[in-house]
Amino acid sequence: MTTSPTRPLPAVQLRVPTDEDARAWHRVFDDPEVMEFLGGPAELSLYEEFTARQRMHDAQLGHCLWTLLDTDGAVIGFTGAQPWPREKEWGPVGEIEIGWRLGRAAWGKGYAYAAALATVERVRAVGVPHVVAMISDENQRSIAVAERLGMTLAERFLLPGGVRHGRRYELTLSGS
Repeated sequence: MTTSPTRPLPAVQLRVPTDEDARAWHRVFDDPEVMEFLGGPAELSLYEEFTARQRMHDAQLGHCLWTLLDTDGAVIGFTGAQPWPREKEWGPVGEIEIGWRLGRAAWGKGYAYAAALATVERVRAVGVPHVVAMISDENQRSIAVAERLGMTLAERFLLPGGVRHGRRYELTLSGS
């Protein structure tokens, strides 16, 4: 469910992830429904490495997957942009991928779209000309956010493992 055009978007705050955010991300994402399209819940050590990598991205690129805070300052997930990992043998290597992940308590309140809008503005401001979003065919919530952002479906493809399909959405930021 996305926010209706008549309901105002919630205010969101974005910050570069801290060491403490690794624990917060682990807590809000330790839910099989939240991680349904991402292989299931992960160990804390993954989030410790992940937040450290995001701090490096922010320092080097001016963007990363930022910690997403609600109007009360509570961690509800992340949003942002990062380079598609070069070590993956599939996907848009060399592209900047935008994304969002929210804890279930934040679903259906407009946070994902508000966070995605903030991400687009931030990456545009640092000169990123084009972004992609890689989304599982089954993830209707994220598909709705991407389409509401004005992203266009560029490709539908078979995900590694050969069972499920994914979608690559694109959005040109320069000149807009």
